[in-house]
Amino acid sequence: MIAIEQIRRKWWVLGAMGAALGMFLLDETVVGVALPTIQQDLDLSTVGSHWVVNIYLLVLTCLAAACGRLCDVFGFKRLFLTGIVLFGLASIGCGLATNLTELLAARALQGFGAAIIFPASMAMIAIIFPEEERGRALGIYGAVGTVFLASGPFVGGLLTDTLSWRWIFWINPVVVIAAVAVIWTMWSDPPPNPNRERFDFAGLVTLISGIGLVIFATMQGPEWGWSQPLIWVLLLAGLLFLTLFIRLELPAGNPLIEIDLLRTPAFAVCSLMVFTGQFTKIAVLVIYSIFLQKEMDMSPLMAGVALLAGVVPAPLSAIIGGNMTDRLGSRRPALLGLGGTFIAFVWLTLALDAKSYWLMFAPLVLWGIVTSMVFLPGLRGAANSVPLENQGQVGGIMLTAQLAGGTIGMTVCGTLLAATGSYQLPLLATAILAGTVFVLTWRTIKDDPSSQASTA
Repeated sequence: MIAIEQIRRKWWVLGAMGAALGMFLLDETVVGVALPTIQQDLDLSTVGSHWVVNIYLLVLTCLAAACGRLCDVFGFKRLFLTGIVLFGLASIGCGLATNLTELLAARALQGFGAAIIFPASMAMIAIIFPEEERGRALGIYGAVGTVFLASGPFVGGLLTDTLSWRWIFWINPVVVIAAVAVIWTMWSDPPPNPNRERFDFAGLVTLISGIGLVIFATMQGPEWGWSQPLIWVLLLAGLLFLTLFIRLELPAGNPLIEIDLLRTPAFAVCSLMVFTGQFTKIAVLVIYSIFLQKEMDMSPLMAGVALLAGVVPAPLSAIIGGNMTDRLGSRRPALLGLGGTFIAFVWLTLALDAKSYWLMFAPLVLWGIVTSMVFLPGLRGAANSVPLENQGQVGGIMLTAQLAGGTIGMTVCGTLLAATGSYQLPLLATAILAGTVFVLTWRTIKDDPSSQASTA
């Protein structure tokens, strides 16, 4: 067992981790609201504007597991501080960008910084809190983060309308400075792993190549045309790289991602819960935000205010959801969250035709209430399934699942919107995903909370 010195400082560490998470969630919501304005100001195509969101998610998805492994090998403090400073500097660069190339480069660096911070933050919470408190700690972690998320639409709309979209990025360094101060003074790394293993560079290269090629081809399909042979060559190459990645990882002694964990049905379903939760965020905070501005003629500020119905309930529901997972295990909270998500997106899809915000208000609130109950059962189950010294790896896997949900969500929803012009199809696809994972959870996750702690 890893001894943590001065355990009373765990709440300061938890606050810093929540603020770091909040910075990422704020980035999700403020960028979604500001996206139409950024598109107009920098003269971007529809696909180009979607890349502003997806390049960040793509880098995160490709590097999260690698950074989780690096945390286990080299320690948390050094990597966390490096990642968060990089994120802050990249945020300044985003605000200074004058064209798409500069903005995408800065967003990619943001993703790199976030890929270091996010698995480290989840692992640091798992290390500093005992097993019986992790559900509560993750709930508070999510609640602190979602306070930022809840303020994101309003803050993003206000800054875009009154100052400039550039200020949505320039507010990040304030959080960076505060988090650096806390971790620099209050965190001590646990003893290093005496059996450090060789880093899996082959796995990293094949993972990045596979995900990158598949996402790039899918995103560019509507703009280049699906009849172009190059699109299908890139897709096939990406799938071959992903196949090679799996073949390399299964027998590896020090894999980048422990694929064997995903062979356990309950662990795989927990990963799908996290994937689905992030997918739904893209559908609401990007696609629905664009609908409000382009189809209902709302300003960025008014669209941000309209989205508050979906994000304001999140902080309280995160705390409630964390306590529920501690008391009940994963099954019942997850079914409640996934079932509520399915209902909310079917309802929202049907309400879109009327173009009446008040008909869409109730499903937005419902989504905001149940979202944490999609995330937290999966996160807690995964954290409790491995020894403390491997928490960085699990944090990386869960972050990979979450960010894959965001990346693939942006790809699927953006492609459906670009190819058909329909805002209903992306929302309907999200409802189908939630319903499918509901069925898998019903069939796979058991009632006994103790079994979830050991087998989830």
